[in-house]
Amino acid sequence: MNKYEVAEEQLEAWHGLPREVRYCKSCVMSNQKPNTSIEHKNAGTKRSYIGFDAEGVCAACRYNEKKLRIDWSKREEDLLRLLDRYRRKDGWYDVIIPCSGGKDSAYAAHILKVKYGMNPLTVTWRPIIYRPVGWQNLSNMIHAGGLDNMLYSPNGQVQALLTRLAYTNLLHPFQPFVLGQKNVGPKFSIHFGIPLVMYGESNVEYGDPASTDEVEMSEIYFSMDQALEETYLGGVSCRDLMKGHGLSLKDLEPYLPIDPNRARKAGTKVHYLGYYLRWDPQECYYYAKEHTGFTPEEERSEGTYCKYSDLDDKIAPVGFYGMHVKFGIGRTMYDASQEVRNGKITREEGVALCRKFDGEYPARHLPEILAYMGISRAEFDAIADRFRSPHLWKKKDGRWALRHPVA
Repeated sequence: MNKYEVAEEQLEAWHGLPREVRYCKSCVMSNQKPNTSIEHKNAGTKRSYIGFDAEGVCAACRYNEKKLRIDWSKREEDLLRLLDRYRRKDGWYDVIIPCSGGKDSAYAAHILKVKYGMNPLTVTWRPIIYRPVGWQNLSNMIHAGGLDNMLYSPNGQVQALLTRLAYTNLLHPFQPFVLGQKNVGPKFSIHFGIPLVMYGESNVEYGDPASTDEVEMSEIYFSMDQALEETYLGGVSCRDLMKGHGLSLKDLEPYLPIDPNRARKAGTKVHYLGYYLRWDPQECYYYAKEHTGFTPEEERSEGTYCKYSDLDDKIAPVGFYGMHVKFGIGRTMYDASQEVRNGKITREEGVALCRKFDGEYPARHLPEILAYMGISRAEFDAIADRFRSPHLWKKKDGRWALRHPVA
């Protein structure tokens, strides 16, 4: 008898996951969803997970209920006061928008420019493997949307190595992009002397514990307060990356957080537009489609039913596949939960969509991704299987199946 065949009550829960699998009574989110972690401290250790209350409702749904009671006209007044503190009259940029060209960041950049009179500089951390539609949407944002942009492309050999290590050690191949995306705004803020950085929505929208992070990103996410031995990329300490993989500090610098003293000296402040304007991803899509030329894919993205989510990077579906293997949740569960909360679909529809699409094997671009990471299909599958927690997974007719699918 192996570890997946013991009695149900004796099954191990890995990764610090809650032993009992539950689903929100309001949306379709699982209690196995991890909260946002500090990526440069991620060595595969335990983390915290979304909260459920006594009524079986997740923290994200409770936050959505709070949003329904907010006076958004007053929040907009707060936004205007914030923008007026940073607004410039000399023609120089007065806000940085980390921007992939996707619907959310295109919406944020365009509305701040056109409705609120700011002069934004959009900054883009290049995706790991660009999808043609992602590149087209970035170009459309620049030309049809009339937005200035700077594209940062890190050393491709270093990024490929870190992507492989992140998949092998963490089942998180998207980590190098996540690190770049979080760092690029504050780093460009310091470099160009533009203190205000504006991201889209806060992770409180997705169930992270409510805190001041609802308004402003905590410095801990983009600044480094520890030594290289305690700073991890791809599950490996930076010191070991330099010793064992021949990388230099210069190679690693684009992925490293900034010195907090530099951020304070520059006056860098990272805010969330979703605190000031009511955030609805589907409405962001309609806005971006009309104003910045955003174009959805002709076919749905792997792992979900949507045609307008995660269009930038070919490796994104592998990231969500890894999340489904490790935590039992995937892109469909995120999309459906958000749309249930926003009244776009019913919970019953969300359950049906999750059962049909969540955890879909990312076959469409897999040969290119395997070549990029330098691993075989057999290695890819074996690595994923190492992360399957016994309390989540079982073998059924020779195939992996969730023990407790959403219902």
